[in-house]
Amino acid sequence: MPKMDGFELAAKVLEQDINVKVCFVTAAEINTQALKEQYQTLSVGCFIKKPVTIEILVNRVKAELD
Repeated sequence: MPKMDGFELAAKVLEQDINVKVCFVTAAEINTQALKEQYQTLSVGCFIKKPVTIEILVNRVKAELD
């Protein structure tokens, strides 16, 4: 996305529907405190660190949906 990162996209989606489940999959380290400061309205607790196996990915996503 050339003009928007994933966090901005998630914030916009959550503005439309607060019940949407969001998981981020990343190879980078996430500074959750800095993320909360930059995107104050974003409340996402699902961060999946790459590399990740399909089994772990599926289990984590299922857990978020429950």
